[in-house]
Amino acid sequence: MRTVEITEASLADYGRATDEETWVLTRKGKPVAAVVPIRPGMDPETLALSHDAKFIEIINRSWTNYREKGGVPLDEVRRRLAGKRTVRRRSRRKLARQR
Repeated sequence: MRTVEITEASLADYGRATDEETWVLTRKGKPVAAVVPIRPGMDPETLALSHDAKFIEIINRSWTNYREKGGVPLDEVRRRLAGKRTVRRRSRRKLARQR
């Protein structure tokens, strides 16, 4: 990790940095932003969610609830949702004909 004063930061320099190096940008010595590399295969939505405090809190609450109360078996989820399907899936043959 590299700490850089925001007035001195250059994206051109960051482009020459290693693929795994994160830059923490500071203003008057206080962190204000981070420039992180996007790893191969990571889409922007995944990157955004992995840094979203609200989303992380939801995940942590879900894991805590699962540890305390257990989960619902997949067969039970399928049974509960079986009657709620409103959109019919088209067969592959019908989809091929439409193309």
